[in-house]
Amino acid sequence: MATAAKTKVAILDDYGGIAKDHFDSINNAEVSSFPETLDPGSSDGRDQLVERLKSFQIISTMRERTPFKSDLLSQLPNLKLLLTTGVRNASLDLDWAAKHEIVVAGTTGAKPGDPDHSKDTHLPPPPGYDSTTQHTWALILSLASRIPHDDAALQTKPKQWQSGYAVALGGKTLGLCGLGKLGTTTARIGALTFGMRIIAWSESLTQEKADAAAKTAGLPAGTFKAVSKEELFRQADVVSVHYVLSDRSRGIVGKEELSQMKSSAMLVNSSRGPLIDEDALYDALDRGAIRGAALDVWWQEPLPADSRWRSYSGKSELVRSPHMGYVNADTMNVWYAEQAENVRRFLAGEQILNRIN
Repeated sequence: MATAAKTKVAILDDYGGIAKDHFDSINNAEVSSFPETLDPGSSDGRDQLVERLKSFQIISTMRERTPFKSDLLSQLPNLKLLLTTGVRNASLDLDWAAKHEIVVAGTTGAKPGDPDHSKDTHLPPPPGYDSTTQHTWALILSLASRIPHDDAALQTKPKQWQSGYAVALGGKTLGLCGLGKLGTTTARIGALTFGMRIIAWSESLTQEKADAAAKTAGLPAGTFKAVSKEELFRQADVVSVHYVLSDRSRGIVGKEELSQMKSSAMLVNSSRGPLIDEDALYDALDRGAIRGAALDVWWQEPLPADSRWRSYSGKSELVRSPHMGYVNADTMNVWYAEQAENVRRFLAGEQILNRIN
């Protein structure tokens, strides 16, 4: 008697190699992992992706590492279930997938383990916690306290010791370019932990909305001050970008905004690379126009091997991070556990969790 063919499952962009621990125990599934990201934005990359994925019925993707637009989806005739992480992914063509009966499902990060947690290695972070906010402050503190610079100097320069000064954040002005959920949590830490003055700007921000954000953060009205874009960049000692990327917001921090910043100011981006004009920022840093920048997001990801940002040696300080804002073992293990549960449900003909299309 012939054995039924197993459903083919592809895991994309699992840089840490943790997904297969969750997927390998699924019956009737043939799981393949492809940790090297291919860019479907180029014809060569798209052709390679099609060749790689055209035989798979289920694909697991991580956040926005590989976009799935209609030009790619239309060439994957066997695809029935596309798994992403989180409940929003702008790099997926949800409408096209729905019209062509491809189910797209996300994750909430709240899947429980066993009731007494006796077997759980990774538990979901507590409600309200956001790892991107943690990483934003890691970037700010690394830049303000010169940690990457001094760490490298201690390893490579035997006589190097206290070669410069850190920035005392207390009493300084933190400027938020965007005061949504992440901007608000970043501002709350700045106000409560470091006693920073908080100013914010976005195209739709009013003082009333800024007061509502302060209330959400458990702070009095007036703690967050809504200002004009020019005021934000002229007054802030630290500018932290927390904006949603769209055609309208692309390049929202450009040559003009950078020229308005104090020479002692620092720029931090843990949101999306294209929010900042790449050439304008590189030029400003190369000339030493501002104290420095800390970047967790880039204009092309993964950052190419020959990128000028890898070999940067300009006058301003630069802290580099490979899009680590959401990459922590607890969260990602829970995400993959949720994805694996949806594979089991799909194979059993059961209702898919967290469908987003």
